Amino acid sequence: MEWRVEPGLLDYAAGVEDMTKRAEAIAAGTARERIWLVEHPPLYTAGTSAVKSDLIVPRFPVYETGRGGQYTYHGPGQRVVYLNLDLGRRGRDVRRFVQAIERWVIAALADLEVQAWTAEGRIGVWTHDCQGGEAKIAAVGVRVRKWVTLHGLAINVAPDLGHYNGIVPCGIRTFGVTSLASLGKPANMAMMDAALLTHAPAMLRAIQAPSDTPSRPIP
Repeated sequence: MEWRVEPGLLDYAAGVEDMTKRAEAIAAGTARERIWLVEHPPLYTAGTSAVKSDLIVPRFPVYETGRGGQYTYHGPGQRVVYLNLDLGRRGRDVRRFVQAIERWVIAALADLEVQAWTAEGRIGVWTHDCQGGEAKIAAVGVRVRKWVTLHGLAINVAPDLGHYNGIVPCGIRTFGVTSLASLGKPANMAMMDAALLTHAPAMLRAIQAPSDTPSRPIP
């Protein structure tokens, strides 16, 4: 397993190309799994369920991508985590994988004094904003090809939340987005990375389905 933290801002197209090549190599048995932590310049991505009307103002470049989900924002101050994991040897359970990475984010945020949770019918990780309402603090969008995972998650550490105004994030109009910085919590990327690293082994164990659990087909 490789744990890699990319310095600086990574071009989105270059990141997707690298991630895709790594997934292909893992499927071929010629590369190790990887957890890759990056930041991107400001941009919007459209998942496979994106609705054109949810792109309100294309303030930044828009990339169509193969991950699940709808429109989201990436930019400086947001920790994006690309997961190239081999579900072929970890139980072949996509739902278990998504639940494991959501719990991973929740545990890491707890180390930074943020209580977070998942919500029925709403993908991602949620917390209370400064006004006491629910707001999304982390987005999840994955793809599985040849039982190797691509894409992953994005946690708002200290991005410019105004950049979300150009889209309807994840197609949800009734709830906003928040960040560690806007909640007055530690907004240091290194601290976020350390918390994720601490809880990564538990996440990887949670992905592994019991040996008697039947495999589920990829949606």
